[in-house]
Amino acid sequence: MTYKRQIDRLPIIPADAKVHNVTCHYCIVGCGYKAYTWPTNKQGTAQSNWSGEDLSQQQPMETDAWYAPSMYNVVKQNGQNVHLVIKPDSDCVVNSGLGSVRGARMAENRRSDVSGTQQQRLTDPLVWRYGTWQPTTWDDALDLVARVTARVIDKDNENDLYVSMFDHGGSAGGYENTWGTGKLYFGSMKVKHCRIHNRPAYNSEVHSSRDMGVDELNYAYSDYEVTDTIFLIGANPIETQTNLFLNHMMPGMRNGAKVLIVDPRRTVTTNACEEVAGAENVLHLQINSGTDLALFNALFTHIADQGWVDQDFIAQHSIQEAVAVPEDAAHPANLGSFEAAREGCRLSAAEAAEVCGVPEADIVKAAEWIAKPKEDGSRRKCVTAYEKGIIWGNDNYRTIGALLNIALATGNVGREGGGCCRLGGHQEGYFRPSDAHVGRPAPYIDELIIGGGGKVHHIWANDHYKTTLNANTFKREYNRRTNIVKAAMDAAVGATRDELVDAIVAAVESGGLFSVNVDIIHSQIGQAAHVILPAVESGEMNLTSMNGERRLRLVEKYMDGPGQAMPDCLIAARLANHLERVLREDGRADYAEQFTGFGWQTEEDAFMDGYASANPEVTYERLRAAGNNGVQEPVTGYANGQLAGTTRLYEDGVFKRHGREDGKALFMSGTWRGLEAPGKEEQRSNHRFLINNGRSNINWQNWFLDQDNDFVADRFPMPILQINPDDAAELGLKNGDLAEIHNDVGATQAMVYLEPTARRNETFMIFGAPSGTQGNVTNAGTNTLILPNYKQTWGNIRKLADATEAAARLSFKSWEVEL
Repeated sequence: MTYKRQIDRLPIIPADAKVHNVTCHYCIVGCGYKAYTWPTNKQGTAQSNWSGEDLSQQQPMETDAWYAPSMYNVVKQNGQNVHLVIKPDSDCVVNSGLGSVRGARMAENRRSDVSGTQQQRLTDPLVWRYGTWQPTTWDDALDLVARVTARVIDKDNENDLYVSMFDHGGSAGGYENTWGTGKLYFGSMKVKHCRIHNRPAYNSEVHSSRDMGVDELNYAYSDYEVTDTIFLIGANPIETQTNLFLNHMMPGMRNGAKVLIVDPRRTVTTNACEEVAGAENVLHLQINSGTDLALFNALFTHIADQGWVDQDFIAQHSIQEAVAVPEDAAHPANLGSFEAAREGCRLSAAEAAEVCGVPEADIVKAAEWIAKPKEDGSRRKCVTAYEKGIIWGNDNYRTIGALLNIALATGNVGREGGGCCRLGGHQEGYFRPSDAHVGRPAPYIDELIIGGGGKVHHIWANDHYKTTLNANTFKREYNRRTNIVKAAMDAAVGATRDELVDAIVAAVESGGLFSVNVDIIHSQIGQAAHVILPAVESGEMNLTSMNGERRLRLVEKYMDGPGQAMPDCLIAARLANHLERVLREDGRADYAEQFTGFGWQTEEDAFMDGYASANPEVTYERLRAAGNNGVQEPVTGYANGQLAGTTRLYEDGVFKRHGREDGKALFMSGTWRGLEAPGKEEQRSNHRFLINNGRSNINWQNWFLDQDNDFVADRFPMPILQINPDDAAELGLKNGDLAEIHNDVGATQAMVYLEPTARRNETFMIFGAPSGTQGNVTNAGTNTLILPNYKQTWGNIRKLADATEAAARLSFKSWEVEL
């Protein structure tokens, strides 16, 4: 945003500006914002403006009557240029007017032909022709996709069609778009070879929690404010759920909550909690990477042995049968009673200390902070929040189940000030037909593609080149196979449509792969595609999703999408229309009939066809009226002009996420069994450094809109490698140097960032970066149920080059600061 760097004034929002409800589309917290738009030839005045304040006077520090340059842009609305301001909504209970470094830049990250922002956005369908991608019409592009796809699928047999699709809300998902893609691939078809945006199979990140009866998003954010203990595992919320930390966790600490943090890395969250709560009220269990299961089993054992459990809750609301669900290929641990789990998970604090590398006394103290009754005999409240550190870590099923054992045993699910939840990445917006046909364990899609599986690949807002395991091999093989098809298309230059389709089909029959990529930018995996279809994102369409406390809101469309781009749900509908037509032309009328029912003209049509069919009381009109506070799901009705929702789940003690009619929760019996994913023990033994990974505050997820943003690029022109200064000195590395991380799987690179708080032989990279892809050095081994283990990766490090000129202007101060 160079054009605004030295800006000294901004237009005043007029009193009659259009106002739109907006939920930030970056992280799961879903902060509320207001988008203001008005014609470029007018503005408000100091005395007459949107705020109702006299702006000629100095405003108080906490005023809502201001906005920053990052919150402003000029965009298209109904084909005309308009001013746009997106600023935090002070009336939204999620953020109370706070804006994160991501959300408060939503406006500057919109496409603008006036300011020149986001010019990398896709504007037209593209087809590979004449050795490059040529812009074309939707009908031309979708006809080609439909004809090639129809040649490799048949009624009740779509196994040669592979699909990669998002399953979230926010920027690329939402109830409209997950329904559109889901109805196509799981309704009209039964595609079983599919994967999700951030993992190589179509599966849950929390199978064990659901099998135990507990939905992973079960609390309210207000529970942090009234709890006794905040228990954070594998999470860094001040960076990745910023306003959840600032607006809800910090008030809880100020009200006396203690904080437990389980993480092999000392994060800025640890530092911030010590500043807010006092170091004496924060306990960082800095475990050896991947040993969470041993720690949780020891905590569970100690709490149970001390009798600090909720006996009434256990007796009334949990299974009493020792083994209700036996361990098998779909359930990697026995599920049953509390007593059976107590014995099956038994591990002493001393034994866990040996495994985890933390003092036995700290394990005992952690158990006390979680469950030891207070002086008046009342039970402690504990909010448990976990994220990718264990979701994408070692032995996912057993580890998450062991953590939930503690919450259930202490009665901290369905209780104010309690809960055991994912903190989350994106918002949620999943509504699709059943995926039961996929099976469990689900197919390992990326490995199948590497092995020659699939003939046509439809990709929706995925970039496996940045978010997969064994990425070096995957990229090499994907390029090889898609190049076979590109060569065939190049050789068929000037051919008729039928001749071109024949050439493509012959190429895929000989080992090629026809790739169709739907996205908002030209992604890395999109470089291999043969057809590229431009989508719109949040704010360029009406979009519904829910946040981490299940708060459902409608983001209202406030600007045009770029060029011919359209919502994913309508792209799916148009593809279904073309498939129906092509199949009828081929004489396959019975099969074509499966692709009817996609006559949607708007995203609201898709919403009504999908989500509203199961929740008829929820409409766009009612969600608009609910504003940025929305309604917490599940929605229970509509009365007195308001949607009624559910503050937290399981307050009635009925647990049905597993699908059992008895409504009883199950405990899990899962022993500690070391590093479970294949190849991890060997990699750790043969390489010096732990290559940990995660997110940073400034560049969210996979940098999909930040690659060309000056604000971000000026801070991190390339991904970083945090490393202990003594380790760096031994390797001859200085701040800003380029280092290569390499192991038995592959290699990648990053910019060195000396961090004194980093432990010896333990480093940290940013996950999902467009360059310096951490997946290049992550082996192919997954946990049971094909859950990726991105976290337990080891490698060696060597210097590639001295610091570049871009690094000379950077700060390399420690991330720890005194508040």
